[in-house]
Amino acid sequence: MNEPIFVDTNVWVHAVDAADPAKRKRALEATAPAPGRDLVVSTQVLTEFFAVVTRKLATPLLAEDAEAMVRQLAFLPVVRIDSSIVVAAIAGSREWQISIWDALILRAAEVAGCRRVLSEDLADGVAYGSVVVENPFAMAR
Repeated sequence: MNEPIFVDTNVWVHAVDAADPAKRKRALEATAPAPGRDLVVSTQVLTEFFAVVTRKLATPLLAEDAEAMVRQLAFLPVVRIDSSIVVAAIAGSREWQISIWDALILRAAEVAGCRRVLSEDLADGVAYGSVVVENPFAMAR
């Protein structure tokens, strides 16, 4: 059985952002298909990705191009954020002293059965519940 690995929005954004070629390369490596693993996202990741790449990049993507990328990401396993995940994320946010948005990522990863989350926004190597964060851009990688 393949290992599910949750990929946070920031990794997908770096995979399409030409502003930092080194980060883009690492993001593409981290999200490349590989035997023995399945990449997982959530509805939050899909919406954040679209918002960021069409509005916040130095050279934003056209909405049509960003939509096509979201449609491609939607072929991955997608965790639908529902009220039970939101309530669990609120508790996680309070317990771990992190933003609600980061807690939603972690709770969605738990729901998907992921033990690893690839993210730049959370501390590398730190365990949040049953999930450990890995920063694919950390120098040690």
